[in-house]
Amino acid sequence: MTSSAASCLFILRMKTFEEAELCFPELLNSSCRKTMYPHSVSILTYIILYSISLLTVTLNLLVIISISHFRQLHKPTNLLLLSLAVSDFFIGFLMLFQITLIDGCWLLGDFMCILYYVLAYIITSASIGTMVLISVDRYVAICQPLQYPNKVTQKRVKVCICLCWICSAFFQTLLLTDNLEQPGRYNSCIGECVIVINYIAVLADVFFTFIGPVTAIIVLYMRVFVVAVSQARAMRSHVAALPLKSSVTVTAKKSEMKAARALGVVIVVFLVCLCPYFCVSLTGQDSLFNSSTATFVICLFYFNSCLNPMIYAFFYPWFRKAIKLIVSLKILQPGSCQTNML
Repeated sequence: MTSSAASCLFILRMKTFEEAELCFPELLNSSCRKTMYPHSVSILTYIILYSISLLTVTLNLLVIISISHFRQLHKPTNLLLLSLAVSDFFIGFLMLFQITLIDGCWLLGDFMCILYYVLAYIITSASIGTMVLISVDRYVAICQPLQYPNKVTQKRVKVCICLCWICSAFFQTLLLTDNLEQPGRYNSCIGECVIVINYIAVLADVFFTFIGPVTAIIVLYMRVFVVAVSQARAMRSHVAALPLKSSVTVTAKKSEMKAARALGVVIVVFLVCLCPYFCVSLTGQDSLFNSSTATFVICLFYFNSCLNPMIYAFFYPWFRKAIKLIVSLKILQPGSCQTNML
């Protein structure tokens, strides 16, 4: 092989390598570059994340079907779980879009980019709002048990859930107005998916979707924990004194505290998955969505949506029973909605 031929071959190989790193090889001067990872690492990452996404969608769909179908489960607390399951269900789908950003390339165009962010912001904001409502529900149930049936009704819970989603949609759409008017205006190259929010809007978002809700959740559950401990002690002494007359009351209180424990675990897991995302956001790393750090914390936040149904399955016998009825297709039988689930 002559030196000129070898030189041409070397140049051709270099060009092929450079093109392989571009999001759009045909746009040499304006395309973004891919973040290259070892092939085995990429395959393993995609398999894990796609599996989590599929599992998230499937498990939350089971929660939605269970609570929607069986009338005995149409209780205020379960309606809040239904709202949370709906948001988690859509987060499972949104994970698919986040997976495509792992290599730093967005291939779906500027409009789909801003649509993805709008939906992600609305759904996650509604999810956080639902967590606050769950905390309020448990606070009233444990701290004001006699007033709970009158204060927390199905109608009021449905109104609160609707307001939560409407306010989330309004606030997040207002937050992203500049990006909605001209999608892709902040992209530095083709294949990038970037949004920019002004400083005041960022502070408002952090307060209304992180600091405020998290503070409310912690304060309410600290109060619930203190009252639950005192009630547990009172029940033990009450049972010892009046073992027969107090059995019904004790059973009801144990049921409420069991629900409080289960939802407490849901909230703790939620906070563990939520805090890293907002910490990265506050440091400005979320503007670099092709970075591995930002991708990791976002996927961790999304992974919480997969954990919630697993917690329900561990704590709630009715959910395990519902899964069996759904998988066996017994819910298709006439009158299955009247099945005793408790």
